[in-house]
Amino acid sequence: MKTDDLIRSLSRDVPRITRGALGRRIALGIFGGGIVTMLLVAGLLGIRPDLHAAMHGFSFWMKWAYTVSVGIGAVVAVMRLARPTGSSLRSLWWLVVPVLLLGGIGIGELADTPSSKWLAMWLGASWKVCPWLVLTLAMPIFIGLLWSFRRLAPSRLREAGAAAGLAAGAWAATIYCLHCPEVSAIFVLTWYSLGILLAAGAGALLGPRLLRW
Repeated sequence: MKTDDLIRSLSRDVPRITRGALGRRIALGIFGGGIVTMLLVAGLLGIRPDLHAAMHGFSFWMKWAYTVSVGIGAVVAVMRLARPTGSSLRSLWWLVVPVLLLGGIGIGELADTPSSKWLAMWLGASWKVCPWLVLTLAMPIFIGLLWSFRRLAPSRLREAGAAAGLAAGAWAATIYCLHCPEVSAIFVLTWYSLGILLAAGAGALLGPRLLRW
C-alpha cells in the first residue's frame, strides 16, 4: 500500500473537528471549575459586604486587571500546549508587563506612605492565608482543565500542566477578589502572585501523570 493510500485509509473514519472546538472545550472546563470556585468563595469565605462600594474604587479593578491579564495569557498558553505541536512556555514572556505595571503602582503607593506603615501594607491582614486560599480555589478550575485535556493531545505534558495551573490560579484569584478586602498593590503582587505560582507549580508536577494519553 502506498503511503498516501495508507493515510487516506487511516483518516477515513476520523470525525471532522469544527472550527473553535478547542477554545470552546477549554472555556467550558474553566467555566465549570469557576462555578465550583465561586460557590466555595460564596459559601465558605463569603462575599465582602462592601463589594458594591469597592467596585467603585481603584483597588478592586487594579486587582482584577492583574489577575485577568495573567489568566488570559495563561489560557492562550493552554490552547497552544493542548495541541501535539504545542509551543513552549516562552510565549508567556509578555506576562511580565502586568507584573511590572503592578510593581510600579506598588512603588507609587510606598512613596506616598510613611515607611513605618510599609510592613503593614505589604502583609495586610491575610498574607498567611491568601496564597493557600488561591491555591485551594484553583483546584476546581484545574480539574476542569484536566477534563478539557481528555479529548486533546498535549505532547509537552509538564509545560501544559504548568500552564493549566497558572490559568487556574489566575482565574481563582480573580474570583477570590470578591472576598478579599486587601487594597495594596504590593500585597497583590506578592501574595496573589505566590498563590498563582503555587498553582502553576502543582500543575507542572501533576501534568506528566494526569495529562498522559
